[in-house]
Amino acid sequence: MTGRRALVTASGLTGLVAAVLIAVSALAPSSSSEAPGDDSADAGFARDMAVHHQQAVEMSLIVRDRTDDEEVRLLAYDILNTQANQRGMMLGWLEMWDLPKSTNEPMRWMAGHGHGTAADAGGGAMPGMASDEDLAALRSAEGRDAEIRYLELMTVHHQGGVEMAEAAVAQADTEEITRLAAGMVDAQESEIALMADLLDERGA
Repeated sequence: MTGRRALVTASGLTGLVAAVLIAVSALAPSSSSEAPGDDSADAGFARDMAVHHQQAVEMSLIVRDRTDDEEVRLLAYDILNTQANQRGMMLGWLEMWDLPKSTNEPMRWMAGHGHGTAADAGGGAMPGMASDEDLAALRSAEGRDAEIRYLELMTVHHQGGVEMAEAAVAQADTEEITRLAAGMVDAQESEIALMADLLDERGA
């Protein structure tokens, strides 16, 4: 096993272990005395990050079928499994809190952290989200081109995810959300560094 393969595998194992620990913690009572409100940072983050994670899963599924590179495929597998798991937990918490799982006003909860609502941004998506054109280009790419497109898109996606997670750590009231968001910051910053190395190896 190469050093890079070991690093990718360790990153995946760390994400899976964190997901298991978070899932176990979800069974414990929240640190707050009552469920968060519909307009809380906790609910807003859970809804928006569930959408954010869904796109990461989609991009990872795409690149898995567009390249034979073992390292990129393993990274994609780790990301899609970890983020699908986390997405399920966030939707589960919203269900437990008896709150809607979607909203017509994404990112409103982050307005106090220098990020306006979707309306303020002219209808733009949340931080780091790839456009439909980006996704179409990824689907049509193959081999090294697909790897580079995926790594570049996922780097920006992770950077946006870190921005959202840091805001959740600062604003959320429940232990569930603050613990999950803090773990996301650590894991995604580590993957950003790994993807920078993979891009450098590909001359991108």
